[in-house]
Amino acid sequence: MDTRFLDDLTPGQTFTTTGVTLTESAIIDFAWQNDPQPFHLDKAAAEASHFGGLISSGFHSLTLCFRLFIQTGVFLESSLGSPGIDEMRWLAPVRPGDTLHTVVEVLEVRPSKSKPDRGIARLKYHGVNQRGETVLSLIINHLLARRPS
Repeated sequence: MDTRFLDDLTPGQTFTTTGVTLTESAIIDFAWQNDPQPFHLDKAAAEASHFGGLISSGFHSLTLCFRLFIQTGVFLESSLGSPGIDEMRWLAPVRPGDTLHTVVEVLEVRPSKSKPDRGIARLKYHGVNQRGETVLSLIINHLLARRPS
């Protein structure tokens, strides 16, 4: 995919990524390193929990969905980082064998008033499983370069 600069984005525009399937071992490995709660680490404990089985850490699902979008190359040459994330929501558990993809919608494009070479694009990310269920959503404020003249 070609790089998009701030000037190339319009509200309502969407991007859809390929998918990634989560394995039990990947879920457990991520949890040991980053979110060591029993329902992410131990099958028996997870089955006894209100989740009724092993689930991915929400942070794991989030990083996968973010990675899938970044790997498209949409912002390969224009990304200047991000000042933050808004409205992060985990909406449904992600289990071993689930395949996630990301749908990203452009909400707002705002050129900077003080630095004319850049601006903020507010993008809503939707992590979607193989059944079409949205399992997470968030808004990332991407700091992007404007198209070079």
